[in-house]
Amino acid sequence: MNSTVSPIACKVNNVFIHVKDLKKSAEWYSHLLGVPFNPENVDSPVYNLPVTNETGLTLDDHTFDPDFVFKPSSHVLFNFYVPDIDKAYEFIKENSITIVKNVERIGEFAYFNFQDLDGNVLMICNC
Repeated sequence: MNSTVSPIACKVNNVFIHVKDLKKSAEWYSHLLGVPFNPENVDSPVYNLPVTNETGLTLDDHTFDPDFVFKPSSHVLFNFYVPDIDKAYEFIKENSITIVKNVERIGEFAYFNFQDLDGNVLMICNC
């Protein structure tokens, strides 16, 4: 495929996760990622987690969209990177988070899937 000039930047800018309870989800994701959480900073309809790097992570409760029907994603939305898959797996288990696929190893690559509070499926992988 030939490369073309495009006005669209070749990067993912932000990931949106649809949630039912913005404050509970903001606290849950903050704990999951080990980032500070202050409930006073949560203001519907969206909460931007203070993640590092270029791609943002936004929780969206659709407060201003009365026609929105929430349906959790049963397929992986995205993955979080970890250098130690086993340590991450133990952390998820210790925090009573639902694991939907145990650690799978393919050579040096390893991953597992889990659910957030709303049933959205997410992945953690080491590559």
